[in-house]
Amino acid sequence: MEDLSRPSQGHTATSELSPACSAVQQWVAEVVIGLNFCPFAHREVEKQRVVYRESAAQTVEVALTDLASAMQELLENDHIETTLLVLSKGFTDFEDYLDLLDYAQLTLREFNLEGVLQIASFHPDYQFADTAADDVSNYTNRAPFPVLHLLREESLEKVLARYPNPETIPERNIEVADEQGADYFRDLLQHLQQRD
Repeated sequence: MEDLSRPSQGHTATSELSPACSAVQQWVAEVVIGLNFCPFAHREVEKQRVVYRESAAQTVEVALTDLASAMQELLENDHIETTLLVLSKGFTDFEDYLDLLDYAQLTLREFNLEGVLQIASFHPDYQFADTAADDVSNYTNRAPFPVLHLLREESLEKVLARYPNPETIPERNIEVADEQGADYFRDLLQHLQQRD
């Protein structure tokens, strides 16, 4: 595979996470795994196959360079199953983040990686279309910092094929979020953001 970019300065090993990456790691532990929002995450965390990378990018160009570096590292290392690129300094405005997400999808296409990698999106102010800003369902995609989550599509297809009724996962997550209540998520995210 061709070199996608220069090496990122934001790479952090699991043992030496930055405050922002550590906050996202704790969010994964407490919300994604703790509330079982992603039934497949626990196994990869246990196997230490999840990488957290910090990007201090505040412009689309720099963020995409860091994303390309993260994609290259993921594709070249079989021991990495998934990468969370944590945007610790920029894209705090959700609309700006959505613009970046559009460019990120174009980057996948540019490098012919559609069908190879997928990008999942998380943001402190995530808001699904046709929901109110304070709708508790939005917390299923709210993280302490903006995150571009890189997943291997082949691995995703394999686990979904083995999981009964995977189409019900989002509905179940919304039910769990509703049971927890918005205050739980708001307080947790605020606590994690203050660690930075």
